[in-house]
Amino acid sequence: MAGDGAGGSPAPAGFEQALAELERLVAQMEAGQLPLDQLLDGYRRGSELLGYCRERLQAVEQQVKVLEEGRLEPWSPA
Repeated sequence: MAGDGAGGSPAPAGFEQALAELERLVAQMEAGQLPLDQLLDGYRRGSELLGYCRERLQAVEQQVKVLEEGRLEPWSPA
């Protein structure tokens, strides 16, 4: 799984935590607050977090497909 061991970065506790950390990294990168070596580390970590978020979203999508008997239907609020 993304984030478990590569570069020593801990795996996020959940989707929301990963997304919040990713948003902080992007804000720091866009603001130019990081020196070059930290920028590269931030890019690597961001890539790990993005992979984690994608995996979680795909897992939820698969669960929805099962609940909808194999058909992924658009969600509409009640």
